[in-house]
Amino acid sequence: MATSIKEVARHAGVSLGTVSNVLNQPERVAEATRKRVLDVIAELGYVRNDSARQLRAGRSRQIAIVVLDVTNPFFTDVVQGAESFAEEQGVMVVVCNSGANADRERRHLDLLEEQRVRGVLITPVDDGRDSRLEKLIARGTPVVLVDHGAGWYNRCSVAVNDVLGGHLAGEHLLAQGHRRIAFVGGPMTIQQVTDRHRGVTLALDGTADLVTLTTPNLTVASGRAAAGQIAGMPAAERPTAVFCANDLLALGMLQEMTRRGVRIPKDFAIVGYDDIEFAAAAAVPLSSVRQPREQLGRTATQLLLEEIQAGGRHEHRQVVFQPELVVRESSGHPARRRSPVSPA
Repeated sequence: MATSIKEVARHAGVSLGTVSNVLNQPERVAEATRKRVLDVIAELGYVRNDSARQLRAGRSRQIAIVVLDVTNPFFTDVVQGAESFAEEQGVMVVVCNSGANADRERRHLDLLEEQRVRGVLITPVDDGRDSRLEKLIARGTPVVLVDHGAGWYNRCSVAVNDVLGGHLAGEHLLAQGHRRIAFVGGPMTIQQVTDRHRGVTLALDGTADLVTLTTPNLTVASGRAAAGQIAGMPAAERPTAVFCANDLLALGMLQEMTRRGVRIPKDFAIVGYDDIEFAAAAAVPLSSVRQPREQLGRTATQLLLEEIQAGGRHEHRQVVFQPELVVRESSGHPARRRSPVSPA
């Protein structure tokens, strides 16, 4: 059983207030008394309950990050970036997984508010306007959107220009000569998915056909299922290339197409999104649109801690990083770059 502060006071022959001063304001305690209390603390193995102390003071050194899928290596890297910056500032990060489920996201927010976390980083399931999230903000808990643009401008956000990312993928596949291209991703309620779909649509601009396959989630299994759908299409309607909304889908697509004897990229080209570590290590190295994953987490945490420290004087910022297309074997050799296009 953990030693209590009352036991320390009793063994040292001092009041609870004196023990508290030794722990929090040692300069107020005579040296001999301070030494006696510290010796008892060491002898009994007392560990202060910092979380309880912080809750009594209405303050905590904890922030939280709520992600769509904790099993996705993209979010692992984002969390790592958040934790590295938070650790430098003496703050702990609590990680929550919504599983892209709005009800589960709301339950996490309820628990985080009960725990009095100082602030929340979140990749929201919907457009970020969920009423539960707005209530959290209204009650004074700072929130920063991560990997999600702030369509509402009274919030800090850190995102990547996903429309441009989709455009880069589509432009690349067009340059490789593809004229029937599939987009695989979903659900479309996820803003990043719709933005990437919009980007590839703008890139094709009627010069090629776009076949959209909506998936229930962004997993390897969904990528395999989508590959089966494409393989089952009549030859005349079958796409010759695919742009997947994330790398897990693309890896599932690659796995299933290879299993079916489809040659990548000779018969079928694949481009993913995120450029997770496994993309370059795939059996056929995967072309992917790269996001600065750890930098997203670090920057979001910096914005959140700035808002916590500044209080009402904080000015919200929306930070947007630019994506980069990394071409590998899964989509063929890089074509000569055309003039860059920056879609709205």
